[in-house]
Amino acid sequence: MAKGKGKRKQGGLETAGDGAAQGSVDGDGAVGTPTKLKGKAYDAEIARLGVELVKMQEWLRQEGHRLLVVFEGRDAAGKGGVIKRISEPMNPRGCRVVALPAPTERQRTQWYFQRYVTELPAGGEIVLLDRSWYNRAGVERVMGFCTDEEYQEFLRTTPEFERMLIRSRIQLVKYWFSVSDEEQERRFRDRIADPAKRWKLSPMDIEARARWVDFSKAKDTMFQHTDIPESPWWVVHADDKKRARLNTISHLLSLVPYEDRTPPPTELPPRPPEDHLYVRPPMESQRFVPEVY
Repeated sequence: MAKGKGKRKQGGLETAGDGAAQGSVDGDGAVGTPTKLKGKAYDAEIARLGVELVKMQEWLRQEGHRLLVVFEGRDAAGKGGVIKRISEPMNPRGCRVVALPAPTERQRTQWYFQRYVTELPAGGEIVLLDRSWYNRAGVERVMGFCTDEEYQEFLRTTPEFERMLIRSRIQLVKYWFSVSDEEQERRFRDRIADPAKRWKLSPMDIEARARWVDFSKAKDTMFQHTDIPESPWWVVHADDKKRARLNTISHLLSLVPYEDRTPPPTELPPRPPEDHLYVRPPMESQRFVPEVY
């Protein structure tokens, strides 16, 4: 009997799909989702999770808890979109997004982890690392930006470095965003076609595209050495951006033992009486933004 298009429930959300589609598997083992989230269901769920993020941040602030989240993965895997949805509803004073540029000549002479240490969260803060010290295990290794000795030292040192952070009472969460080569290709072409997105596609991304297998091997080796019980890697299937966002945020919330400490609503006192002695300056003395719209 033929299977027609219809609606189904997945993860408590209504989806639309043909029911016969099969997920694709990429070089990192990611399985694509056969059904597509409906827009209204996604919007409602992302809004609900946003409220929970605000609750989590307030608990973190009151407890002095420190949260460090590392985002790694393939180019165009959707890391930036997830980071944006996590940080968007929260108070920027307590949630920082860190995306460091290439190291300077001076930084190249420092201890490798030094420039990342300065970005670690203080009490009550959340730091979202858009790429991290794992550059050494990925792009630096594959593109030849580090020596073999530096690479081997990184694999030896990183587990102990992360254990040091955890012993210092920093909660460390590491995500790897996995996307199929077909979906990455589609997103690259979308960036090329859209002038507003072309900045997202760098010459390094193009070069890395030709080394898909090399990056897969580097990722496998990285996992073998750094997927430790104290700070495991969590893999996000990212072919479906909306699902990746919801799954990551939901998972992150599940890892933090927060409580709802939302402050009670503030009662606004009555406005003071009008001061009849105050005289506004003339409108002609001020410059206004043109009302184009």
